[in-house]
Amino acid sequence: MSAPPKQRKIAFMGFRSVGKSSLIIQFVENHFVDNYEPTIENTFHKSLKLGGQEYHLQVVDTAGQDEYSIIPQSYFMNINGYVLVYSVNSEKSFSVAKFVYQRLLDMKGQMDVPVVLVANKTDLRMERVVSYEDGKKLADSWKAPFIEASAKENSLSFLIFEQFEENSCVTVSDDSDNATTEGTTCRNKILAS
Repeated sequence: MSAPPKQRKIAFMGFRSVGKSSLIIQFVENHFVDNYEPTIENTFHKSLKLGGQEYHLQVVDTAGQDEYSIIPQSYFMNINGYVLVYSVNSEKSFSVAKFVYQRLLDMKGQMDVPVVLVANKTDLRMERVVSYEDGKKLADSWKAPFIEASAKENSLSFLIFEQFEENSCVTVSDDSDNATTEGTTCRNKILAS
């Protein structure tokens, strides 16, 4: 008999128009949405199997943040992991990713936050202003996985979610066995917890 599906909630955060919604829709519905409509907040659902385990994911698509945003308390509660997205053609979005990460640390009161850093819009090669090296260096400083992706070209959207199984910290309790694993390092697996 197989294990019951594990429930996990992941929030996508970052500056407005970096492609958070496009990455999520590409992952959940397998198509690219070209037009931009500002998001207030949406939640998507998807089941997938990783490492022999079935997961039911709740993916929260948040409104775009900036350095003046008041991030709602709901973004800190019952979230298993975060995908911080910036656009390779926007230095501002890269700065906002740093700000959001610091706010997550401050609000959660932890040294580590389960996060994957995603550089989106790699299809805009001629408009690129944030280098791969800068993104990788930032992710390394957070001890977080780093992925370059293009929602438009459907590159790597599934890999974003695989990173939570392979690399991220576990900072919430697992409802199935009431075991709390807060304070563990980022080498542990968030989905596998």
